Amino acid sequence: MLYARATLDVATGGAELAVGAGRGRIDIVEPTGPIEDDPNLTDKKFPGNITRSYRSGSPFCVVGEVADWQGHSPGRLKQMLDRIEELRQQGVEAIEE
Repeated sequence: MLYARATLDVATGGAELAVGAGRGRIDIVEPTGPIEDDPNLTDKKFPGNITRSYRSGSPFCVVGEVADWQGHSPGRLKQMLDRIEELRQQGVEAIEE
């Protein structure tokens, strides 16, 4: 599965939390096949997809890159990391495929 975010704020969070060396990337993409709501970021208790997060089993075509994105504040980044750790401690680690 490949994942895409339709808002810069959510894409920025993904880039900041990406595993690997160096700064994460935010690519501008177009789907080449069907897309669906990302169940990892969609609250199944309520209808909708407020984060506008999607996934696809088909490739995305990269048509550009957001090179000058600004990261979240250190405090906000710490909140995101703390929330991930809290979920891990609750046993919520697996990405739903």
